[in-house]
Amino acid sequence: MIIPVRCMSCGRVIAHLWEAYKKRTAAGEEPKKVMDELGVKSYCCRATLMSHIELGPKIARYKR
Repeated sequence: MIIPVRCMSCGRVIAHLWEAYKKRTAAGEEPKKVMDELGVKSYCCRATLMSHIELGPKIARYKR
């Protein structure tokens, strides 16, 4: 749904990096380069950013 505030494995705060990562990768930059420049070094944080899917807008269309 929303990006986790902290990495589930190491506990590093990563939520503030999501918008920059999403914008730059959508513009065509390579994810490895973007994460290196944002300072994301550990594999668990990289996996969290790369595997996140925005489901909020899709779910918001449905009512109870």
